[in-house]
Amino acid sequence: MNRFTDISSYLNRPGFAFRSLRHRNYRYYFFGQLISLPGTWIQNIALGWLVYRLTDSAFMLGAVGFAGQIPALLLTPVAGVYADRTNRRKILIITQSVSMLVAFSVSVLIFSGTVEIWHILAAAILNGISIAFDTPYRHAFLVEMVTEKKDLPNAIALNSTLFNTARFIGPPLGGLLIALGGEGLCFLVNGFSFLAVIGTLLAMNVKATAIVASGKSIFSDLLSGLKYAWGNRPIRVLLLMVITTSFTGLPYQVFMPVFAREVLGGDAQTLGFLTGAIGAGALTGAFFLASRKGLSEIPRIVFVSASMFGIGLAAFSHSTSFWLSMGLLLIAGFGMVVEFASSNTLLQTMVDDRMRGRVVALYSMSFMGITPLGSLTLGSVAETTGVQNTLLISGLLCFVASLIFLRKIPLIRNAMKKAGL
Repeated sequence: MNRFTDISSYLNRPGFAFRSLRHRNYRYYFFGQLISLPGTWIQNIALGWLVYRLTDSAFMLGAVGFAGQIPALLLTPVAGVYADRTNRRKILIITQSVSMLVAFSVSVLIFSGTVEIWHILAAAILNGISIAFDTPYRHAFLVEMVTEKKDLPNAIALNSTLFNTARFIGPPLGGLLIALGGEGLCFLVNGFSFLAVIGTLLAMNVKATAIVASGKSIFSDLLSGLKYAWGNRPIRVLLLMVITTSFTGLPYQVFMPVFAREVLGGDAQTLGFLTGAIGAGALTGAFFLASRKGLSEIPRIVFVSASMFGIGLAAFSHSTSFWLSMGLLLIAGFGMVVEFASSNTLLQTMVDDRMRGRVVALYSMSFMGITPLGSLTLGSVAETTGVQNTLLISGLLCFVASLIFLRKIPLIRNAMKKAGL
């Protein structure tokens, strides 16, 4: 009995990085995602390598990125309205099942030798639709798994830890699997990995948040969410910062196959290591956030991390050394995840519970829905100015955005004080 008391006391320590795991349902979710998410990154590496192998086009890399993420821009706000109205766990089971079927289908096409670029575009769109609903539901579902609000920032940081552990493990493994069995094997592995998270969702004993019907149309609820987010200045500033970084910075990921093969003269494993370096930096950043004891310094952390992301990206753009590129991507990865997770933490702690689904949907749209527009735009620019110069400009724009955000920190801190944070 004393042993269990000691363990419980340890999990409750304010600075303990895994304290939100004391919540049973979140613990189930955490370990299910720990198995499933590496499969997603294995598939992402295979997707980029497959597209570049079939087309030799930086534009097509951007186009596939656009196809996979544009549903988020169109559907995520609507999904956020439904996330405030419907059972979140049931929808998550459906979205995970759809993504699993897409992965298995593409695997069959690759193994049969019949895969074409239009198949990849269609699969990217279908998977994008699933993710457009999955993301706001998943963020909103967090408050049902973690029932004590004081543990919510830690759970958000641990979600970033999960995602970036997968980003660290998955890409090098994906590069190895491509070398051993081709891209089809990667899609097959990802398909099976979804079974873990579907199983844990089914095993949860969740007391669902009471859904109160607003009596309004979907459009009216969507509009009220937009008005709430725009009228709340701190939330507006955070969302605009995320949008700017997403459009100008995040599309760098679709160009990694070009850097791996053309700039550094490598292969699929080189691509895996580069993406793994981003994941290593991101994972370090996620642990850094998870061990934070309070929220007071989070606004300044957003500024510093956004600056690191922009500078790291700009410096990486013209590096021709494999090891220097790895180090710079580690810095960029750290800055990227800390900026986005910190912004998410501030939004989730300041938002009115009645607007939670809609605001987290806007946050999701701000990086998932805006990034494909950036991918398409930068893919077009890269065709004429070159990938390296395009990425240099992107990094510098991200850094300028961080300097603008610096001036808004007092506004956010005042809002935090009013909210008792």
